[in-house]
Amino acid sequence: MRKLFSGLLLGLIGTAAHAAAPDKRAEAWWSHVRTLADDAYEGRGTGKPGYDKAADYVIAQLQALGLRPAGTHGYKQPIAFVEQAIVSQDSSASLSGPQGQTPLSAPADIIFSGGGGPAPHAVSAPLVFAGYGLHLPEAGHDDFAGLDLKGKVVVVLSGGPSTISGALKSHARSERATWLAQQGALGLIQLVTPKQVEIPWDRRMALSSQPALYFQDAALRDTAAPFLSAQFDPAKSALLFAGSGHDFAQIAAAADQSAPVPSFPLAQRLDAKVAARRAELSSPNIIAVMPGTDPHLKKQYVVLSAHLDGYGMGTPINGDAIYNGAIDNASGVASLLEIARTLRNGKVKPKRSILFAFVTAEEKGLLGSTYFARRPTVPHRYLVANLNFDMALPIFPLTSVTPIGYDQSSLGKDAAAVSAAMNLPITPDPFPDRNVFIRSDQYSFIRTGIPALFFKYGFKANTPEATVERAWRANIYHSPKDDANQPVMPAESVKLNDYVAAVTLRVANASGRPAWNEDSFFRRFAK
Repeated sequence: MRKLFSGLLLGLIGTAAHAAAPDKRAEAWWSHVRTLADDAYEGRGTGKPGYDKAADYVIAQLQALGLRPAGTHGYKQPIAFVEQAIVSQDSSASLSGPQGQTPLSAPADIIFSGGGGPAPHAVSAPLVFAGYGLHLPEAGHDDFAGLDLKGKVVVVLSGGPSTISGALKSHARSERATWLAQQGALGLIQLVTPKQVEIPWDRRMALSSQPALYFQDAALRDTAAPFLSAQFDPAKSALLFAGSGHDFAQIAAAADQSAPVPSFPLAQRLDAKVAARRAELSSPNIIAVMPGTDPHLKKQYVVLSAHLDGYGMGTPINGDAIYNGAIDNASGVASLLEIARTLRNGKVKPKRSILFAFVTAEEKGLLGSTYFARRPTVPHRYLVANLNFDMALPIFPLTSVTPIGYDQSSLGKDAAAVSAAMNLPITPDPFPDRNVFIRSDQYSFIRTGIPALFFKYGFKANTPEATVERAWRANIYHSPKDDANQPVMPAESVKLNDYVAAVTLRVANASGRPAWNEDSFFRRFAK
């Protein structure tokens, strides 16, 4: 079987490699990135002219590749949104407790989110601390047990027990606003321990001026009523614990070690007024199809996805207001286009059809992929798998891969088979508490029961690669520095593209469709 697969693999990538030398393939990939990350595209903000220009570029590439339109309006699947911008200078907040009243500045101390749905105009409520904020009774863990949540604003901390998988913790975090609203809570404040900070607070403040989006269709929103969502400055989080008899520094230290963290009522009360501007807008997913060759299997679809949107125009940093989004995620869009070329040129053709989904509004909360996964342009029952590309980092050599979600479904075996054939071993997620499992578009498919993988460069914690990756996130991620002037290794992206193309072909040509593992929590979403 392995010999047969190796032959298929050579048939797939051998033709493409013969047709174009590796340096030309790398240049083709990097040419897409340079184009989409050019200042003329203004960071591809959802619903903005730069995004529409990028969509036109992608459609032209799809047409040149001979891929057929598979949207609702040609290649496009338009989505109606409401844009909500928090007006920080007109917003206010304060804490009040045994030690008196403490004014809070927005966004310097607290950042209010405009995503999910309409922000409440005002909230006045007691605070309660719910540890890691994980409601996982199936896993024997519930940070909310015994707490009175009705009418409260709930405070939660980053991290979680090491005994619970990163995927399951991430899923619980994704679902908690919906669950808390159902319990009668009025809002959620998320804290990050100082040691777990990924993006410095000053950059989060800069990003806070960005408008958020939510669906015009209320049936697609996570909460039915307005629900406060906020982040708090890690350096000032101790203010929330004043008078509670608990020391935030000790709690943060426990969280950094994945140790047990208590839940308890806080002595503080939050009073907040949130000002917001709202406007309606529309932005499309771009959907194309490569029809399968098997008369019976071609009605089934393997979905390859990457988000086309970026952060657009934002708060200037060193005079630059364009958040070009070269690696996040012009690189993923470029990879899908080049994978399509590889599949088209390969001797071995996919038996199942391949859908290419370039989705919008990922940076606004996976909204484009959520819309497609819930309202696909082909029958949902025929979607068999999703393979997702987002911010694969070609900033060090590709020696292993991390297909997020590989331990949840039979897709993991497909990834492992390709890893063995290509000498790219699978490395587990080195930082599972970063929530990467829910931070890209494959999660939208998982929530509707479709097995999925999200491909990342593999590396281990406490290695030189981890240091490079952390520095990139701290200094370039979600900033104007993520442009085409940063040092990258395009040839390494060709390797990952070939890897994903091979996984795609293996899934597309298998006799059976992918299945959830028997012990996977997420098989409950299968329809």
